Amino acid sequence: MNILIKPIITEKATAASELRNCYTFAVNTKANKVEIKKAVEAAYGVSVEKVRTINVRPDRRTRYTKTGIQHGKTNAVKKAIVQLAEGEMIDLYSNM
Repeated sequence: MNILIKPIITEKATAASELRNCYTFAVNTKANKVEIKKAVEAAYGVSVEKVRTINVRPDRRTRYTKTGIQHGKTNAVKKAIVQLAEGEMIDLYSNM
């Protein structure tokens, strides 16, 4: 099971990483906080203090077309906000 899917790089997440040393990742929906902590420590070689998780519900949309009403939804996503120990950082923009 692949825990970390991708880092989330938005204006809000970038501000949190600069000010509070917190980094945001999209993670597997079945992963728990302990697994997320171990995955981040193994992937980036840092020590994690705290992990907070958010389950983002799917957006539902209805389109009215010539053939009738089309219902659809986006995928549900789980986000993890990881706070690192003092003095450590993750360089998300380096080429791996």
